[in-house]
Amino acid sequence: MNKSIVSLFFLVAIILLGATGYHYIERFPVIDALYMAVITISTVGFGEIYPLSTMGRLFTIGLILVGFVVLGFFGSSLVELLMERVWSGKYRGKKMKKQINRLKKHHIICGFGRVGKVAVQHLSEAGASFVVIDSSAAACEQMRELGYFCIEGDATRESILMDARIKEASGLLALMPSDPHNLFIALNARELNPTLYIIARSEDKHTEKKILKAGADAIICPFDSAGRQIADNLLAATGGNAKIFMEDQVNLRPEWIIVQEGSGMINKTIGEIARSMRHDIIGLRRSGADRLQPPDETVILQGDQLLIISERNDLTVAEEVQAVPQKIVIIDDNPVIVRLYARLFQKAGFHPLTADSGDGGLALILKEKPAAAVVDFMLPGLSGLEVCRHVRQAVPHESMKLVVFTADDTPLVREQCLAAGADEVIVKSSEASQIIGVVSRLLHP
Repeated sequence: MNKSIVSLFFLVAIILLGATGYHYIERFPVIDALYMAVITISTVGFGEIYPLSTMGRLFTIGLILVGFVVLGFFGSSLVELLMERVWSGKYRGKKMKKQINRLKKHHIICGFGRVGKVAVQHLSEAGASFVVIDSSAAACEQMRELGYFCIEGDATRESILMDARIKEASGLLALMPSDPHNLFIALNARELNPTLYIIARSEDKHTEKKILKAGADAIICPFDSAGRQIADNLLAATGGNAKIFMEDQVNLRPEWIIVQEGSGMINKTIGEIARSMRHDIIGLRRSGADRLQPPDETVILQGDQLLIISERNDLTVAEEVQAVPQKIVIIDDNPVIVRLYARLFQKAGFHPLTADSGDGGLALILKEKPAAAVVDFMLPGLSGLEVCRHVRQAVPHESMKLVVFTADDTPLVREQCLAAGADEVIVKSSEASQIIGVVSRLLHP
């Protein structure tokens, strides 16, 4: 039981005992007896409200002695409780959080290992403001004892980086002993603050390029740096000239691929997809949880997100391997034609969606926002022309391609369709695959 609660219990008990004694020994009314007990225990020096008998005075002496001890115990417990509240880690944590929230143009150090300690020391000597993030409670306690700002937590989590005021920071050091963790820190930090200068630690030469792709501005390898410094010192001491080699800047970008409904990646493994893409998959996001370097045997599900690193001057990975099929809406009231075109588009690598009326097709287009829509000229409800007009009011030409197919090959119909916003007009023929080629040409000119 808490010491302060025990002391309060004893204090209340001795007051009630004193009031009971005065009530039965001196026949005091209850309120007067309680008052007499309180002023006696507290030793405030007030006079007796009624003359006391010999037995009453002896009782008062005993009550003063016992009450003084109990009151002292209660007072010490109360002071101790207040001091604990003031000096507890919870109070210090709140105070530190307020101080961190006032920081601007500061630096964030992720990891308080051997390299992190040296970085902290140099930043402190330079008078720079900084926040350290480390998952070790002991390391954070050591930092706080030194008077430094420290946040206990996983630096790969966005919420922890936000607690460190990453949006207001000017620089970040990713100094975790694990290269995948440093990669993910660099990725999250770059997304949260595009202007942040990020330096990341790397132990493996093969992962340096990946970390740069994820968003780091520079890479440090403690052992390589130490070796170069030793060699430079040796050359300087013996009259040699140290040469500095600058690596070419890598023009790279991280890219998240969303596994949508109908994607060919569903139920395939990470290893299979990586081989078909010719890109490493360095992250998997599923149900809001991130996994670094997922195992090759991991099976991909609908709704997953894959983190790929690609060259900036390349096509996007989705375009490169058609990992996420583009949606195509087909609107026609003839079920035979709908099934035919849906099958042809699916074989061509698209994700077809169908509707059998103008109203239903318009609602489907506005909801799904496909890459292209193939609209019959004659439809129940809204006509093909009306569908095109409504779509063009909501979606610009660059965002969606509209193709109208019709049995009427007169120039007037063609002009009406183009005026309504269609990108192309196709006359229905026995060659159904023609429309596939037209849509593919519009989407990939």
